[in-house]
Amino acid sequence: MTQSNRSKAITLRIAQQPEADELLGRSPLAAMIGMLLDQQVPMEWAFSGPFTLAQRMGSDDLDTHEIAAYDPEAFTELFTAKPALHRYPGSMAKRVQQLCQFLVAEYDGDASAVWSDAGTGAELLKRLKALPGFGAQKAQIFLALLGKQLDVRPTGWRAAAGPYGEAGSHRSVADITGPDSLVKVRAYKQEAKAAAKAAAKKS
Repeated sequence: MTQSNRSKAITLRIAQQPEADELLGRSPLAAMIGMLLDQQVPMEWAFSGPFTLAQRMGSDDLDTHEIAAYDPEAFTELFTAKPALHRYPGSMAKRVQQLCQFLVAEYDGDASAVWSDAGTGAELLKRLKALPGFGAQKAQIFLALLGKQLDVRPTGWRAAAGPYGEAGSHRSVADITGPDSLVKVRAYKQEAKAAAKAAAKKS
């Protein structure tokens, strides 16, 4: 199954805020922006960002075309207003606009079109890696999130997602389904970071 069943309510528990999580579950663009923001800040902060942004734009959802065409300085102000949407609000505001401009140019503004007709996990991964701000790791994590929690499962999606696609793992935001799993994912990230630092010292 490639397309998620949008008639079925999808409940996420990533932002740990009911309204923010509800938006992530029903808005492909919100989920994608949350993934984009997920770097150098706590995961809950990143994934609550789309809801806060929607509120500041005076809406209960996010519109790709509106963001793409927004005045850059005014859009940056939406990010920098306290409380800021990110630790680096200026640069992330620019990245979000670039992402939406890309989606408008390549997918007519429909974020879900990135995966709706992807025939294989490898093809979907390639499309995700082409998104502005999505490196290889971020693309694999988002692919895992799509497969594990948003019912987007083209053939070979787990393999394409690499270790993040493993069932029962607690490696990334794709595995967060509530407070307990959030603790486990955070612990894994801290262990991985410590191991990387230790390895760097040896070299």
